[in-house]
Amino acid sequence: MTDHRPTESTMGDPFFSVDRLQTHFPIRRGVLRRVVGAVQAVDGVSFGIERGETLGLVGESGCGKTTVGRSLLRLVEPTGGQVRLGGVDVRQVSGRQLRALRRRMQVVFQDPYGSLNPRMTVRGILEEGLIVHRMGSASERVERMQRALERTGMPADALRRYPHEFSGGQRQRIAIARALVLEPEFLVLDEPVSALDVSIQAQVVNLLVDLRKDLGLTYLFISHDLSVVEYLSDRVAVMYLGRFVETATAAKLYAAPLHPYTQALFSAVPSVDPERRRSRIILAGDVPSPSRPPSGCRFHPRCPLAESVCGEVDPPEVAVDGHRVHCHVAARAVDQAGGDTAAASRQIAELIAKQVPPAQATAAASV
Repeated sequence: MTDHRPTESTMGDPFFSVDRLQTHFPIRRGVLRRVVGAVQAVDGVSFGIERGETLGLVGESGCGKTTVGRSLLRLVEPTGGQVRLGGVDVRQVSGRQLRALRRRMQVVFQDPYGSLNPRMTVRGILEEGLIVHRMGSASERVERMQRALERTGMPADALRRYPHEFSGGQRQRIAIARALVLEPEFLVLDEPVSALDVSIQAQVVNLLVDLRKDLGLTYLFISHDLSVVEYLSDRVAVMYLGRFVETATAAKLYAAPLHPYTQALFSAVPSVDPERRRSRIILAGDVPSPSRPPSGCRFHPRCPLAESVCGEVDPPEVAVDGHRVHCHVAARAVDQAGGDTAAASRQIAELIAKQVPPAQATAAASV
């Protein structure tokens, strides 16, 4: 397996900048449909993505991963915060400017069966965006579509066929070709392989790696498959209940997770390597409602290491060599370890092992 990650010398200036992004959905009740609350799907998320980089985004179902991706593209209108693409404020543009900006940003959805119009041929599906953006003559559009299909490993005669004539993996390749035909710079990949068989997943993931290398694309890769995220991503952000709790390079995060939630999440990943195998951490309780998030640290009702301060004060951000974590306990552990994140991670794992009842700790290999 070759290393497909860009080096520091190949990574350019910051490309995507997100500052305190919020996306709240109003809760309406009564005859007059008055707003009585809000579902805080995304609440104060900040991050950046370098040009040519892949940022992986992981977390439990319902934590707000997909909403982050849709908010960046304004498929869902953010409630607050700032999103900048190459210096352009995405939230402030409209009309023609927004249309031009959307050509630079595309999305590949999770379900290849639901994201392609069954009434349209592949040509109609791919050509629709080219027509909207007025890109080229009819013959030039055909050349663009054929080139996009060739890059995704599909034959040129696929243009005449309908989506139902293809397998799931082929449909996802068509969905990727639809995104590529506009020659974008940034792709939101919303669980693009989760609906595919394992063997097909590997083919699509390798295709995404090759496309990024050949075309210089930037990815936000949203997934719940932690192994795929580790392979594809340069950096990984862990999300819980609308907020990022930890961000680091893939190598650092998987080797030394600091946040108790990240440790619990990674403990569920089976491994045949005894050195990487972790004792399974089963969290107590259910995920709180995003319409009524807990005060302080949002993870504290389920955290085995929660202290009184965790429910009262938002955790500080601790940053060590690009490894960022929001946790009172992790902050103290990093301080005690003199900034050694590996030692701090081991200390937190030992504390969790003492707090989790033996009945809840099982070998990850038995998952």
